[in-house]
Amino acid sequence: MNINKYIRKFLYWKKLRILIYKINGKIPWSIGYEDYKWNLIKNAIIAKEVLVQFEYRKLINGFGKGVDERIVEYPWIFANMLKGNNKILDAGSTFNYKIILENPILEKKELSILTFYPELRSYNEKRISYIYSDLRAIPYKDEWFDEIICQSTIEHIDMDNSIYGYGYKKKSDDVEEKNFEYIKVIKELVRVLKKGGLFLLTFPYGYYEYHGFFQQFDADMLDKILKQLTSYNIDFFKYSTNGWQFASQEECNMLHSYNPHSGKGKGTDGAAHCRGICCIRFIKS
Repeated sequence: MNINKYIRKFLYWKKLRILIYKINGKIPWSIGYEDYKWNLIKNAIIAKEVLVQFEYRKLINGFGKGVDERIVEYPWIFANMLKGNNKILDAGSTFNYKIILENPILEKKELSILTFYPELRSYNEKRISYIYSDLRAIPYKDEWFDEIICQSTIEHIDMDNSIYGYGYKKKSDDVEEKNFEYIKVIKELVRVLKKGGLFLLTFPYGYYEYHGFFQQFDADMLDKILKQLTSYNIDFFKYSTNGWQFASQEECNMLHSYNPHSGKGKGTDGAAHCRGICCIRFIKS
C-alpha cells in the first residue's frame, strides 16, 4: 500500500471541498465548512500574532467571519494556558483532535481527557489518559490537576445528548426550563484542581434559550457559576456580520443562538451557531 498516495488523495479532496465551500459563498455547515474551519483553528492556535490579539483583547476586523464559536474559544484557551509540563484535564473532550493534540503547548503536558462516552478516534500513542464518566462525579481525588479546560461542555449537562450517539436523554427533555445541574460540574472541577491551578471555562452566553441538546446561559446562570469561584477574569465574545470581537457583558445579554439542527435563530448575519460566548479564567486560591 502506497501511504503517500492516499495522503495526497486525501489532501486533494480536502482542498477541493474548501474550494467548493468558498465558491458557494461560505455557507456554514455546507460542503467544505468543517475543513475550512479546522484550517483556521489550526493556524490560529500556532500563530503568535493571533494569540497576541487574544492576550491584548483586540481582534482584527472580520476575524472568524461565518465560523462558529470554536474559532475564538480555541485561541482564547491557548493564549491563556499555562506553559510547561503539568497535569491537565480536558473536561468534555474538545482537545481530542489531531491538529489540537499536535500543538507544541499540549505535547509537553500530561493530558487526561474525561468524556461521557468513547469516541471513534483515540490517541493512546500520545500517552493520553481517557476516562469515561459523568462530569458531575469525577473519579479523581482532590487537587489532582494543575490545569483544567472545560470548553463548551457545561451547556450540555443533563440535556438530550442522544444527538452525539450516547443514547442518553434527560427525563424532562420536553420541558423548556433552566437546568442547573451544571453547577455540580463546576464544584467537581474546582475540587480536583490544585491550589494555584488554572481553570479555563467557556460556554454560550446571551438570552436564555433551550435547544434540547444544549441551553444558552444568561446572566442569572452565569452569576450562579461565579458564586462558586474566586479570583476570576471574564471575557465575552460577540458575533456580528464583521465576525467575532471582544465585547462587554451588556452587549451580549440579549444575543440569540442559531441552532443548525432545527434552523431556529438563523438570521442574516452568517452566524454558524452561537453569537455570544463567555470565557472565564479562574485561579484557585
